[in-house]
Amino acid sequence: MTKVLQIRNQTITSEKVITLLANYQMLPQFLRQVITDQAIASFHCTPDEKINACQQFYETYQITSESERQELQDIYGMTLEELEALAMREQKIEKFKRATWERRLESYFLSRKSSLDKVIYSLVQTESMGVASELYFRLQEGEESFSELAREHSQGSEAQTGGLLGPVELGKISSSLAQILYASQPGQLLTPTRLGEWVVIVRLEKLIPAQLDEAMRQHLLNELFESWLQEELVKLANDGSLLLN
Repeated sequence: MTKVLQIRNQTITSEKVITLLANYQMLPQFLRQVITDQAIASFHCTPDEKINACQQFYETYQITSESERQELQDIYGMTLEELEALAMREQKIEKFKRATWERRLESYFLSRKSSLDKVIYSLVQTESMGVASELYFRLQEGEESFSELAREHSQGSEAQTGGLLGPVELGKISSSLAQILYASQPGQLLTPTRLGEWVVIVRLEKLIPAQLDEAMRQHLLNELFESWLQEELVKLANDGSLLLN
């Protein structure tokens, strides 16, 4: 018998679900979750980890009683075992990440460090080299502060912050600007430079070197996991193992 999903007066058959996922552009997200479940299938939680995961899950969904838990199960048509498996899912994903990539985190960090370093910098950008040159000389002479000139003359969103931007990872700004900042010394005012359609005046305020602390380890694990997921989706699309019947 074909299973159906009833939503108000609309009946959706199981065969139609895939078509709807594709139409709503939700199929890639669905496949991500399926690929993830396949990857974590062999990982398990200890009894204590299960208790903690369930407690955290119930707190997140503000479930404080047995009746509320049962109501959640009824809404999603889940057994208690399925609900607990859902609660432990993130824990198992973290176990998979660490088992797969933790041993290579140090080398990966070193290969990415230059883009993970953060900078705080001041920026004025304008379309005119003539205007930029005038502002540069006014800054050199100390006639006005960087903040004053940025608020009055800069043509980007940095005008709202007096030209001050960051902290931001070097890898998250344009490569040309990142190279300029990486080669600068804190407090150094750089001559006007054309970057695309803009002429910029830049001053590095502070360089914050990236460190392989616990927060960074988690960031890199998440990054590697996301990259792996994208690769798996591409493989699925190209190797013929994804069949829509």
